[in-house]
Amino acid sequence: MSTAPIRIAVDIGGTFTDIEILDAATGEIHQMKTPSTPSDPSIGLLTGIREASERFGFSLDQVQYLLHGTTIATNAVLERKLPLGAVVTTAGFEDVMQIGRHGRTDVYAITASPPPALVKRRLSFGVPERIGADGRIITALDEAAVEALAGALIQSGVKSVAVCFLNAYANAVHERRAGEILRALLPGVEVSLSCDISPELREYERMSTTLLNALLVPVVKTYTDRLAGKLKEEVPQTQVYLVQSNGGVAGLGKAGREPARLLLSGPSGGAAAARRLSAALDEPNLVAVDMGGTSFDVSVVHDGVVSMVNEGDVDGLPVRLPMIEMRTIGAGGGSIAWVDDGGRLRIGPHSAGAEPGPACYGRGGERLTVTDANLLLGRLDGSSFMGGRMGLDRDAAGRAAVDVAGKLKLSPEETAAGVIAVTNSSLATAIRLSLFEKGMDPEDFALLSFGGAGGVHACEVAEELGMNKVIFPAHASTLSAWGILWSDITHDLASTQIGLLADIGPSLADRAVALAKDGDRLLAEDGVAAANRAFEWALDLRYQGQAFDLRVQLPEADFSPEGIARAAAAFHALHRQRFSYDEPAVPVEVVALRLSAVGRLAKPTPAPATGAVAGAEQIRPVYGRGGFVETRVVAREAVTAEGVAGPAVVEEVYTATYLPAGWTIRSHATGALVAERTQRH
Repeated sequence: MSTAPIRIAVDIGGTFTDIEILDAATGEIHQMKTPSTPSDPSIGLLTGIREASERFGFSLDQVQYLLHGTTIATNAVLERKLPLGAVVTTAGFEDVMQIGRHGRTDVYAITASPPPALVKRRLSFGVPERIGADGRIITALDEAAVEALAGALIQSGVKSVAVCFLNAYANAVHERRAGEILRALLPGVEVSLSCDISPELREYERMSTTLLNALLVPVVKTYTDRLAGKLKEEVPQTQVYLVQSNGGVAGLGKAGREPARLLLSGPSGGAAAARRLSAALDEPNLVAVDMGGTSFDVSVVHDGVVSMVNEGDVDGLPVRLPMIEMRTIGAGGGSIAWVDDGGRLRIGPHSAGAEPGPACYGRGGERLTVTDANLLLGRLDGSSFMGGRMGLDRDAAGRAAVDVAGKLKLSPEETAAGVIAVTNSSLATAIRLSLFEKGMDPEDFALLSFGGAGGVHACEVAEELGMNKVIFPAHASTLSAWGILWSDITHDLASTQIGLLADIGPSLADRAVALAKDGDRLLAEDGVAAANRAFEWALDLRYQGQAFDLRVQLPEADFSPEGIARAAAAFHALHRQRFSYDEPAVPVEVVALRLSAVGRLAKPTPAPATGAVAGAEQIRPVYGRGGFVETRVVAREAVTAEGVAGPAVVEEVYTATYLPAGWTIRSHATGALVAERTQRH
């Protein structure tokens, strides 16, 4: 048995836990899936690692890195399974969380439906202090008031406290002192400071982010402590990292202190994979779509760069942290089909999940899901699912379809076809919105399809969008875990600086030096050698008078007159692309300087993709255009560069691809399969 180190990436989804294993000795990459365990995700994770050890022949003490994407933080917010928390803010601003922003997501609704406040008004406390927008101290912090407040917090029984003073992004001295006092007087209570979590302007967004972080600390620390304890017993040599929303990873310590950075942990792995594949495939423009058991995630790679945003939201709550731009809808293989009061067929957002799962899993599920529909239409084979280790019950899927079919007055097969049509329409709409809001045309992109449920939908979704190429990467079913496999440590730092670019641009060089010093310190704490550190810079820019800004990537921290001119030109071009116009005559304003400090983790070289091999073909009836058609079924390994014409089904261990008539699929040197549209219908 080899003694070379093993690198493992894990993506825990709502239905399956995906695992990728990279063997440094051979460069081989192995994939596997195991059912998730929602009651304690670490159980499924450790079960999968043990199974992988036995199947692929390595010992657990060889595991050097364990990179872990998790939905712990996201699920806690969505389900509101959060501890009691409080907010401490500047006196007079205690109502910020209750007031929020008065934006309306549904402009036609008679009444607004803001998300419920994360903290009760009686637990929003103000203390005398005031910092000006320029960082000057206007009113000194009343330390006696903070000390007195500690008693009230103890009486209230809170487990977490968020400290968010007005304009603390400009001067954090009051927040830091208040934090020192509260931590000394409130042992066992988690205290989060906005200057540590989100040191940026806009008090509501900053307070929401800091409060989310404070409330998540007990939840995530409980999980990370439990996971660390189990891993210490079974995988003693491993270094554990959790995936952040920015696509990078962080150690368990930072993840426990700043769990708000984990809110898009799992899906960001797929976007990171898409960025890596964009270069390997020579496809600079990709729409990456990840369809798993419970959700459908869309991210965009444009000119080889993944779209990033400075702010996202979870269940309507703003999160002011850099994250990969992602659109997620509740449409996965386990999404449940139902008929509304108007007689319309609807899909999701409710999912059968891992327990009990779709009806065809035979675990007690009785409602029709997207996976059941694909099985009824012949696009999935019940005997080969999960490599034959998990058979699917077609009769159970048929019984689940009866209730919905009766309401629609259709046969079970016609109902299943309707489920797929409605699902495909929802998926196409999500992709269309992700591109149109950026001023982009779907026809200029290739679709990168992955996730266990995506392959049987991708080509039909591409047709609906007018796209002509779909790429199915190697390890498609576990690609988010594959993307995590190549992740690096990433720290996001920001310095809010508001002023005209032409005026304050030169002074940004000093700010860049300070940020770089902080980035070096953080990476040194992670044990990253200087040679393995990289800095990625960006500016938040807007036209003078605008209320929003755009993130502009910089090739380097160059704030010479030439560098400032290039940054302004890049902003004009991005504004023109996003909004169809620019205004070069209007002065450009700086909002913030950003730094991503990246620590490169050692990565073995993967083995080259293996070529196609001959394999037995089958023929089975598959529902396509005009009903059931006798359709070729081939193994993925048998697809050559000459290609396979549709209609066809391409099967592999953990997923399948449906190729409609008018498409041809070919192998690629990277191990991917590329389907191209050869005729329109």
